[in-house]
Amino acid sequence: MDGDKASCCSSTAGIGQRTRDRNLLLTSAASNNQWSSSLFSLMPSWTQKILFKRESSITHPLHEDLSRPSVTSEFGVTFQKCAMVELNPGLHAAGFFIGFIVSFVVTSVAFLVIYHFQGFRWSILNNNWARQSILQANSLEYSHFTFADALHERFPSDNQILEILAFEEPENMLQALKDLEVADLNRADAELEAHRGQICRDVIALSLKAMVAGDHLPPLLEKTMSSTFGSLFAGLDGEVREEYKRKMVALTAECDLETRKKMEIQARREAADREEAEELLNRVNEKSASEYRSLLDNLHRLEREHMQRCLLVKREEDFAKAYRQLAIFQRNEIHKIFFTQIKSALFKGELKLETAKTLLLDYSKRQGEIEELMDYLQANKKYHLSQRFASRECLIRNIRISESRAQGFLNTAAAQLISLINKTQRAGYLDENQMRILLDRAQAEVLSVRHKLENDLKHEKKKLHQKLMIRRRQEMLLKQKEHRKEQLSLDEATRTSKEIGPYLRQRQALLSDGEAASEGLMDRLDVTAAEELKGLRESLTEKAVEDLGRIRHGALAQELWKLDVPRLYVQRLLEEQSGELALRTQQLQQAERDAGQDARESLRKTRQKLKEELESGVAAQRELRDQERLVFTKLLSLPLSLSEEQLHEMKQEFHCCFSQLDSSLALPKIRTRVLLQNLQSEWIEAELLKLSQALSVPEVQQQSKMKKQRCKTRSKIEVLKQTVEDKIHIFEEPISEDIIEKAHGELLLERGRQVKAQENKLGEYIAALQFQKADKKSETFEIYTTLLSVQGLLLEELSMSETLTDSACAQILESRSSEIEELDRKLESELVHKESSRQQQAVLNRQRWISDGLGLLKEDGEMDSERQMSALLWQALKKCPRLIERHNQSLREELQSLVVFEDRLESLEMDVFLNLYSQDLRLAAYLSKLTVVPEGLLPRLLNFLLPASSQNELLPVLESIREKYSEDAGESDSNGEQTDSCRKRKHQGSWQALESKLRQDLINRGLDMALDACRKKESILKKPLPTRMRPSPSRRNSPPKLSTEAVSEQDSMNYAAVETEDALGKGEKIFIFTNQEDTTRPMHACPKKKKKNFLNSKKSTLVTSGKSLEGNLVGKSVYCGKNVNVIGE
Repeated sequence: MDGDKASCCSSTAGIGQRTRDRNLLLTSAASNNQWSSSLFSLMPSWTQKILFKRESSITHPLHEDLSRPSVTSEFGVTFQKCAMVELNPGLHAAGFFIGFIVSFVVTSVAFLVIYHFQGFRWSILNNNWARQSILQANSLEYSHFTFADALHERFPSDNQILEILAFEEPENMLQALKDLEVADLNRADAELEAHRGQICRDVIALSLKAMVAGDHLPPLLEKTMSSTFGSLFAGLDGEVREEYKRKMVALTAECDLETRKKMEIQARREAADREEAEELLNRVNEKSASEYRSLLDNLHRLEREHMQRCLLVKREEDFAKAYRQLAIFQRNEIHKIFFTQIKSALFKGELKLETAKTLLLDYSKRQGEIEELMDYLQANKKYHLSQRFASRECLIRNIRISESRAQGFLNTAAAQLISLINKTQRAGYLDENQMRILLDRAQAEVLSVRHKLENDLKHEKKKLHQKLMIRRRQEMLLKQKEHRKEQLSLDEATRTSKEIGPYLRQRQALLSDGEAASEGLMDRLDVTAAEELKGLRESLTEKAVEDLGRIRHGALAQELWKLDVPRLYVQRLLEEQSGELALRTQQLQQAERDAGQDARESLRKTRQKLKEELESGVAAQRELRDQERLVFTKLLSLPLSLSEEQLHEMKQEFHCCFSQLDSSLALPKIRTRVLLQNLQSEWIEAELLKLSQALSVPEVQQQSKMKKQRCKTRSKIEVLKQTVEDKIHIFEEPISEDIIEKAHGELLLERGRQVKAQENKLGEYIAALQFQKADKKSETFEIYTTLLSVQGLLLEELSMSETLTDSACAQILESRSSEIEELDRKLESELVHKESSRQQQAVLNRQRWISDGLGLLKEDGEMDSERQMSALLWQALKKCPRLIERHNQSLREELQSLVVFEDRLESLEMDVFLNLYSQDLRLAAYLSKLTVVPEGLLPRLLNFLLPASSQNELLPVLESIREKYSEDAGESDSNGEQTDSCRKRKHQGSWQALESKLRQDLINRGLDMALDACRKKESILKKPLPTRMRPSPSRRNSPPKLSTEAVSEQDSMNYAAVETEDALGKGEKIFIFTNQEDTTRPMHACPKKKKKNFLNSKKSTLVTSGKSLEGNLVGKSVYCGKNVNVIGE
């Protein structure tokens, strides 16, 4: 009995020792670290059996000394402790020094690596704050493209779609794809702009070659102009590149600064929220505190994401606007270079006027064709990019469906392990303790399989991504080489060709075919990558499901059998679960096929819709350009008079406006994102304001007693938790359809305003030209009229002083009249001659246009004898647009010739007028010599008669009179000095009297005008107001009282009618402002006038009057306050 008890105790002690030995083994096998110990201790027992089970007990002594203690576990793994070790101080010292040196070197190297890594990381963060998130990096990676580099990046190796498909989370794939679409649009804009610049340069070169072929331009001049254009275009490229770099640096610094400020504000706000929350959380339990902290962290994360999204779209908009400005600058500079060179060649005499007109006419025509070509290329590019986005979106949906199917398949297999244990327990074969142990082991095994699946999937995705990227780059480079060969062949053909039409058609075909081939290649590569990634996911998921099946049929079944569960029962459950898993697999596959079919059908409809949008977009853009041409034609039909140079400037301005009618690909998309984000931010702010207002309502105003009691019992932390949850819900709310419609409507309005602004800009430019011309002509006529007035004064003085007799004065006037009549006859004959020449030229042009139209109609085409009438109608419909364009072109040319003809007539009239002006200047100098005008009197007279003119404008007139005077003085005899002194004494008093009389006349006329204005004002003030509209007397310093009685509609309408009628009758509008302190005064009473002196009265009179003085002395005068001092001298 004692022996059995001793054996039992020894066996129990042996079991305990073996357990302690096993724990010692597991702990010692890894390290003495607590995390290693806990990691192994968390492993389930059956997993430990799999890891450490051995077939036999094998001992591994360290030395041959068997006296050293050894411990063997029940699984066959032996752990031995070492015995005494002899000490060696020298060896220890050497080891210490060697270890110290090695550790020092390793530590130094580690610090250097960390230092360089940190510097590299901070440089990246400083250069681009958007690298904090994948979305921002994807969005702006391809934004920085220059026009010159875009041609060499026709087929860039776009690897970001592979990164999205391989490594992006399924819920973030669509947003990452949208950001990638914006990057593609930016790159497409750069590419199209590069093509535009190249086409414009080629067209200019071909135009010069065509002029040489038609013997309109010397070959030497063509080479000179071509080299000049080439150097100027190269300089333009460098200027655009430098400006681009400068703008990007400035915008990046500005965006980084704004981001840093907002980040700091957000960080301070989050810190304040946490501090406020911590004060409350100290008085609540740990569970509520942790929940509230989690909610607060989630809210702060959503706020940061929203802020980063706002900053991202704003950054995209700033970069896109800067890029658009550079594109417009380059287009305008190309037009400016061409027109400037033509003007320079005309000025130097190297180019004839007719040749320049032909060049400009051909340039205008070709620019229209270039704009139509670019509109088509842009619409085609947009179509292919939208189709690419739709295809990739379909791929992402299929991948998400496949992910859902694989996840469902894996979840079903994992749930079967739990279901097997639960069914066995419900059948009564397991107790609660056994079921709990088996469930823990099953869950641990499922976690292990899932973790292994994730690791394998990540590793295999990296290898597959690298392989796909290499394959993609190789195929893209091959396609790029093929396109480059086609480009070089087209460039070679351009060098030898002299026709522009075939070149533009070849360029269109090359770019369109290349775009279609590129999109086909990208679509095939995307589909291949998605299929391989999908297959990889499915294969690894199937392996994981097989692992779970082996665990279910193997380890779990063995454990159930060990627990005395009937074998037949377990086998029957396993067979049922196998059937259920197969059925579930079929269901998931069918659901995936249905979803894939729906996605393909949606993609087909999207492609059809995009094709319709392509055709409608091209038609709408063509209609818009036709409308702008019509606007230009209407502007030319106005009564304008422009010189050839001004007409060229007008054409240049029209081409600058005409080339801006397109819209870039990226900017509308980015602008839509900005509008959506702004409207969403406004909605969030409004909702948060409503929430804060609802929380600020005091509890005393709650009417219901139940609500009062509930509010009292609820703690403050619960209210805060509910508030944070509401805020989180607000931030997570998707964008509504109303906001989307509002954003699209605002975008359409902005587009309409942009087009209207271009039209207004062109109209303002033409109006400015005409206004400058009219203003210059008006100033000349005003000076001439003043000169005639001065002549009248001089003749009157000569007649009154009897220096000249009346017959002599009449003879002078008759001679001037005969000279004017002679010039008038010459002018009339010249005008008749010019008009007849213009009509003959118009007839010749019309005959040429008619012959061109008939030649177009007589063009041979394919004719079907059976359907001759329908074929004729079809050809007529095809040629109708070309005939209309020919007719419009002829109309524009005729209007331009009329505008130039009007300018020539005006120039002819101005020449005659200047001849008259020169003769009148000589006459005025002669009369001033006879009258011996005192020094300084003539400038004062001109200031009287031209008060609005400055001294710089009057100085040329005085200089001209002085020159004529000096010429006449040189022809006089030697007795002129004595005669002049006598005349000066004789005329001195009369000149003083004349000056005083003229000053007094001007003062009297100004006073009359001031009195007339005062009488008009009094007539309006005396009109009685309606009773209800009369101001009631009020005490001083008392607040105004607003009457609640509204004026009747009839009274207000009558009063408005009276006011309008009187205002129109008087020819001016009077605005009455009533002071609060003067309301007691009658409305009809005129205010008391201040006592005014001469200067004040003249200043008020001359400032308010703008009429011209009538009479023999004054032709036309405009009064200003600045001439008061001159009058008062």
